[in-house]
Amino acid sequence: MAMFVHVTSAANAPRIRRSGIRAVSHGQGGARGVYCFPVLASHTLTHQWVRELARSGSRGGLVAVHVRLDDAQDVLVGRYSDRARDAQAVVRAAEAVRRVAALEDPRGWEVFVPRAIRPREVHRVRSAPQVAGWRYVPDAHGVRPCTCFGCRVRGGYGARRLRERLPHPLDGPPPPTRVLLTRVAAAGDPGDPAALREALGWFGMRRRGPLRELGRLAAHPDPGVREELVWAVARWSTPGVSELLDGLAADPDPDVREAVEAVRDAG
Repeated sequence: MAMFVHVTSAANAPRIRRSGIRAVSHGQGGARGVYCFPVLASHTLTHQWVRELARSGSRGGLVAVHVRLDDAQDVLVGRYSDRARDAQAVVRAAEAVRRVAALEDPRGWEVFVPRAIRPREVHRVRSAPQVAGWRYVPDAHGVRPCTCFGCRVRGGYGARRLRERLPHPLDGPPPPTRVLLTRVAAAGDPGDPAALREALGWFGMRRRGPLRELGRLAAHPDPGVREELVWAVARWSTPGVSELLDGLAADPDPDVREAVEAVRDAG
């Protein structure tokens, strides 16, 4: 049996002990599953992702979930940067452990299990070291930080000054709300899915939004639009968000329901 560690919020620990780890992460090719890392002889390398994951915030700190997988279980293994190029290799779990352990520098490597982790595969759940690992990328110290929306941490120390000093050319501030609502209206009724998803992506960069105007998209026939709506309103402080998510939690599409679960677990 191959042993891996999955790092997650301590708030998820009771549910994981009871029902395992949900397949809510997106992997190579859009697959859903669980990210983890082999348990190596080095405690620091085994928990290398802790400090980076802590940047996104967690309720009650982080925990390390040790899972045992059958040696023959198919997984994807590679550096996190290989994911975008669909270059991660499909191997057996035992081979993934062997490959990572043989590396001179395994920092930034990851293993993706393309399914949920069953309760009987959870070996133990314990507190994770809160300062182990790297931030941003391995060897990031001394390298110009990225200020794109995906990399920056909202409310992080010095984040505003950093964005002012190093504005990202491909991000910038989101278009004004009236412009985005015009795009939503121009998409038609029920609306072109691609145009709506793009507009919702911009809305997701805001702290508040026009929930009354966008609430109708919860009934859009395209599940991708409904899922994007979940991610768009996830961090809004606008009244009515909880009620909207309550309705989407019963959506007929499993991806939409899992998005609501992931948003609430992270909150």
